[in-house]
Parts: sequence; C-alpha cells; structure tokens
Amino acid sequence: MKKILLLCFLLIGTTIALAQPKVQLIQVSVSPDNPDWLYKIGDRVKFNVVVYKNNVPLSNVEIRYELSYDMMSPFKKENVILKGGKREIDARTMKESGFLRCIVKAFYDGKEYTGLATAGFEPEKIKPTVSYPDDFLDFWNKAKAENAKIPIDPKMILLPERCTDRADVYEICIQNYKWGSHLYGILAIPKAPGKYPALLRVPGAGVRAYNGDVYNASNGIITLEIGVHGIPVTMEEQVYEDLRMGALREYFYSNWDDADKTYYKRVYLGCIRAVDYIFSLDKFDGENIVVEGGSQGGALAIVTAGLDNRIKGLICYYPALSDLTGYLHGRAGGWPHLFNGNVSNSNVLDQKVKVASYYDVVNFARQIKVPGFYSFGYNDMVCPPTTVYSAINVITASKKLLIIPQTEHWTFPEQWQKANNWGMKLLKKE
Repeated sequence: MKKILLLCFLLIGTTIALAQPKVQLIQVSVSPDNPDWLYKIGDRVKFNVVVYKNNVPLSNVEIRYELSYDMMSPFKKENVILKGGKREIDARTMKESGFLRCIVKAFYDGKEYTGLATAGFEPEKIKPTVSYPDDFLDFWNKAKAENAKIPIDPKMILLPERCTDRADVYEICIQNYKWGSHLYGILAIPKAPGKYPALLRVPGAGVRAYNGDVYNASNGIITLEIGVHGIPVTMEEQVYEDLRMGALREYFYSNWDDADKTYYKRVYLGCIRAVDYIFSLDKFDGENIVVEGGSQGGALAIVTAGLDNRIKGLICYYPALSDLTGYLHGRAGGWPHLFNGNVSNSNVLDQKVKVASYYDVVNFARQIKVPGFYSFGYNDMVCPPTTVYSAINVITASKKLLIIPQTEHWTFPEQWQKANNWGMKLLKKE
C-alpha cells in the first residue's frame, strides 16, 4: 500500500509541477468587474489591476496594458503609473460573441511581470468557422477499415519496478497505420481476478516517456496511457530530446497539404487501435471505457469518442486542433495555429484549408453521442477559449462543463479530481 501511495504522490507531484502557474515575487492581478467574467453582447467591461508584493499593493509602479480580442492584435496599448496601487481600465465591449482580453505587464526592479484576464461575451453562441466535408465520415470510415486489416500483433513487456501489490504494469506494443509501424503505451491492470472497466489516456503534444496510470489501476480500473509517435515510451530522456529537436521537431506542422499524409492521420487511427487493444484484453469487462486527455490529448479524446462508438464517455481539457481556420475569419484559431500568418500562394492555402477540415476537432465533436466532462479557462492562449467553445458548442450529447476562467494552459488539482470522480462514477456505474 505504501508503494501505491508513493507512486500516486509522485504522479500528482509531476502533474502539478507541469500544470501549475509559476509563482513570482511580484503578482500582477487582473480581473473583470463581473465575478463570473461573463457579459452580454453590448455590455462594457472594466478590468481592475493591482500589483502586489508580499500581498500588499505596490504604489507608483509602472504598467503597460494591452486590450485585444482573443489572439488578435491589440486595439489599445497604454503605459501608466499605478499611483494608488490600483487601476481600473475601461475596455469597451464586443458586438458579437467572443472574448476580450487585458494583458498587463508591470515593471519592478528591472524585471517584467505579467498578468491577464479575459472577459467572455455570450460564448455559448460562438459558431465554428471550419467547413464540414460531405465525405468526412466516408474518409474516416475508410481509414479505419484499412487500419483494421493490419494485425494488432500485440507484445507486452512486464515492468517489475512499476508494479505494485495491486497492479501489474507493462509496456505494450501494437501495430498501427502501416505494416511494421507501431504504437506504444503503458498498460496497468488490476491483479485481482475479475473483469474491469478501462480508461484510455491520450497524450498532449510533445515527445516523451510515459509513466502510466498505476493509481487508478490499483483501484479497479484498467488503464492504458499511449504515445502516438510509434516509438517506445520507456527510453532515456536524451533519446526523446534528440527526437524533439530532430526527426519529430514540429511534427504537428507536417503534411497539411495532403489528407492521406498528414501526421495526425496515424495519430487519430492510433487512438482507435488502442481501443481495439483494450477490447482484446481478457480482464476488460467488454463494455465500459472512457477516454481522457488535455490539449492535444483533449483533441484526441474528442476524436476518439467521435470516431468510435465503443467509447462510453470522455474527459477533455482545453482541446487543441479546434476551429483551425479561425484566423482566416478574423478571430482565434486552434493550436497549432496553422493559419496565423500570411500564405502567399492562394492554391496552397485553399488545399490546407480543405485538408484541415478532415482533422479539425470541431467536425469530430459533431459526431459525439456520449456524455463528456470538459474543463478549461478563458486565459488560455495556447488553446484559445474561442476555439474551445467552437468545438464544445456543436456537441449535442450530455456535457458537464467545469470552467475556471483564470486558468491559462494549465489546471488546478481540484479540476483533475472532479474530472476523475466524474469518470469513475461513469465507469463503475455508481
């Protein structure tokens, strides 16, 4: 039991270290004048700015603030002195649904400190800009059928150092996408005899090793945490660093001019193949499976639930790859911000827009028919809230939203706990 708890605390500690905001000596507090950060279209929003040191407002500190619509160029910039330690900024309004952001930089003792807040204007009315191809489902049904012809050819390597008295842990390898091409992951299975529900954890962007979810496996859930690059997930860190800076550098920009060669084709199909593998396990109960992920993983959670009707629910944090074409319509587009810049050749642009429509998370969200738990914040400038709402607003299935407006591209531990509780109730039918 002590070993289980230690692994749990290590996992939580790693998550918090990667996902929590950085605490600094000087804190720049920016907040809208409505406590829920929400406004009606046409309402004026005012941002309150306070700069703190030792939790005490600083007087006579210089700040520079910028006002902008979500991910757009600022429409106002100004440098001012906080004479009384506080400042109210009148930020106008919006005439359509979306987000208005105030970014404040404070200058103190030769250093720059930043704070921000983002007001939402009827975001539930945001509509996506991406088109929906007539053959969208045909494209993906054909891709799934072709992938299904490839034998899974599963291999399992026991990882004794990661096992506990309640869970066995393996690195697994299965075929995906092409003959001889593989998908790797960490599988954790309860040791006790019986049939168990399953949790598929899909990854955020990057190239890394994976630990697996031993905690939930020790509590009666089969867990599979996958990588998506076709490489083992237990190698030395230097190998991943070399790949990050070499062959897999900026993989997310790869081949967006060809729908059959886009990097994410193998990634999306790999998620379905991981579900295939879970269904092949003797200890799986054959029915109850939830998919979970954040950022790129949030996108993959929606993609998996949209493409595979065996999924019974999903947990999604700030999904990437949502409404990619937003920038072409004068508003935020989803990570990896493909169209945030000029493309000189209109034919190239048109082709990329066409291909993007087959991979945009919005179009997978349209297919979801199972309950989902969605959590995100308004200050996220990696997966902007405009793009997140573009996807979530088209979902007609049951939705549980946990919105923490102040969060950027990170989560509080309370968000993870509530999401996990929601998922466990669904899996265990409590």
